[in-house]
Amino acid sequence: MSLLAGLTVAQLGPGDAAAVCGRLFADAGADVSALDADSSCPFSAFLNHGKTRKSDAIASADVIIVQGGPAALRARGHDVGSLRRRNSSAAIVLISNFGQTGPMADAPATDLTLFAASGIARMLTGQVDDLAEPPVRAVGEQSAFIGGAAAACAGMHAVLSPRGGAVVDVSLQEALATLAVTELARGGLTGQSWPRKRVADGNGATVTILPARDGYVAISPREERQWRAWLAAMGQPAWGDDPRFAQKPDRVANWDALHALMSDWSRGLDKQQVADLAQAAHVPSLPMRDLAEHLTSPQLAERGFFEPLEIAGRVVMAPSAPYNLIFPEGPADASGRAAANTGDLPLTGVRVLDFSWVIAGPTATRYMAALGADVIKVEAPGAGDPGRASELHTVLGQAKRAIVLDLKQPAGLEAARALAAQSDILVENFATGVMERLGLGAADLQAANPGLVYLSASGMGRTGPDAKAVAYGTLLQCYSGFAGLNRHAGRPPRVGFAWLDPMCGLLLPFIAAAAIWRRRRGAAGVRIDFSMIEAMLWTLAKPLMELQHGELPAPVGNDSDRFAPHSVYACAGEDAWLAVAVTTDAEWRRLTHTVPGLADLASLDLAGRRERGREIDAALADWCKELSATQAAAALQEVDVPAAAVATSTDLVADAHLQARGFWDAHADGVLPGLPWRASFGRQTGAAPELGADTEAVLKDVFG
Repeated sequence: MSLLAGLTVAQLGPGDAAAVCGRLFADAGADVSALDADSSCPFSAFLNHGKTRKSDAIASADVIIVQGGPAALRARGHDVGSLRRRNSSAAIVLISNFGQTGPMADAPATDLTLFAASGIARMLTGQVDDLAEPPVRAVGEQSAFIGGAAAACAGMHAVLSPRGGAVVDVSLQEALATLAVTELARGGLTGQSWPRKRVADGNGATVTILPARDGYVAISPREERQWRAWLAAMGQPAWGDDPRFAQKPDRVANWDALHALMSDWSRGLDKQQVADLAQAAHVPSLPMRDLAEHLTSPQLAERGFFEPLEIAGRVVMAPSAPYNLIFPEGPADASGRAAANTGDLPLTGVRVLDFSWVIAGPTATRYMAALGADVIKVEAPGAGDPGRASELHTVLGQAKRAIVLDLKQPAGLEAARALAAQSDILVENFATGVMERLGLGAADLQAANPGLVYLSASGMGRTGPDAKAVAYGTLLQCYSGFAGLNRHAGRPPRVGFAWLDPMCGLLLPFIAAAAIWRRRRGAAGVRIDFSMIEAMLWTLAKPLMELQHGELPAPVGNDSDRFAPHSVYACAGEDAWLAVAVTTDAEWRRLTHTVPGLADLASLDLAGRRERGREIDAALADWCKELSATQAAAALQEVDVPAAAVATSTDLVADAHLQARGFWDAHADGVLPGLPWRASFGRQTGAAPELGADTEAVLKDVFG
């Protein structure tokens, strides 16, 4: 049984982000036809697996996905006007480097330069001790996965749009940039950018990496009770009573000394031993794994995550969708709540009961609220969602209603059950078993409301031997192998910024919208058991495929086996950098005409450029150090060479292209980042609510 049986999708032309988008639709059960899709390498073959090639795909499609800037789409006859003449009613999803409008719309870009232009290259690996360390991109062509996930999310909602024929414009730059929503909001509201140079602990007292006998382990004793439990797990070391480490501010101030003491202890144990000791004490901790270790994981095997596929003449274990679906027994939904949409936005009339907190769930429900849903954010008495302590809630709380319920009291539980009985979607990310113990599990609530889409997000998923492991998104980045690969060769791994949570925040509303689409065709609700580690591994398909074709994934920084030159170069000014990626011989010749030190090397092909890479890098470094990053980027963009200054958050606030596209929203204190797409159906806006601001109004609304 699938969610999107009966939905037809046409994926046109080449483009990894379009292929990712199409793969998400296919994994949810849609009939995806990939016309002219690339299957020349194991990665592309994986993305396009299970898709058909129907000659009439465009005319019969409910959704059309196409990748390219406006000039390229016109040249291929894939612009909106041309597609409309062949299909007047399909939702059209356009994916490009910088969107279909704005001064940069047709500028060339690559994964590396998009990481620079979005600002993510500065933050990916976290703060550094030496600013001479160049910013770095992520492993595995991640701009395609993030852009493809954003396109699938917006595209699935375009299908739900009541007007029909909706058009979505997805910018890969904006999709990447919005992963760092807190930093963008801080830049927009205060004019301050995140510092790349490590200050004090560099957030290590929240989550850090320790060396072990056989590798590394990540730990996160961020709360005082967790810190005390962690000291007990380490055997109550004598230094545990040192006043330098008594409270979290003390640990931050004396971090280098504390990390050295913990490292002395952890080096005597295997990484799994350290993690097991911590987990037994209810301290979040996971070992840093190599990708190969996941192929034999009992947890993933029980959940059926890896599936055998024949790719490039070899059977490999390939990642599948990062969720399991549980369809309740019994009749179809009789409530009729989601039977039709008579409003303006895709989710008008859909009520979402939001029990999630921090980043992943609130990001998902932020998109749902923007797309018209009535999102009711449920918080406990006290401080509420930890996101309220920063700019996070200012962005993610927009257009929601906030209520306070004490789920430790019978009246609070009764109100929660009554709200669920009159809701369409429930989102929760509590520890495994918590909702069931409260009587708020999927089985209980769907018995009273058969149409309820019950969306559970957790680190490992709700089933399997590791289902109860305590994990945060940053720990899962380490556990998956992602953090260990995102570094320059020879440097120790760092946790990096919270990448996984906002990425899951794009996937969760996609699959929830797919469930609503199915409901509108007379089906019942569904329980969606979403696993964050599986989502992370799904986006690591490229190195997973390479691993099984004999290539051992290793940290390579900004190096590329396909393009040269392909690196990041220091420019004039403090911590100013330029990313350059030459993808063709023609681009190389144009580069040599622009950079004087390369003039004699214009005839080199890719093999020659790779052979003389050090000489080329030296010439580019000499040229860059005399120019600002924006000057150097403009000079190369002028001759159509993919290049971008490594942006800060404040650079993005002032960016003329983003301003022209309406990316930034006005706020009383400045500006806030918008959504990673523009859509013909628009969006809903509204201020983030204060804690419990809507409790009385919501209860009166729902219960009269």
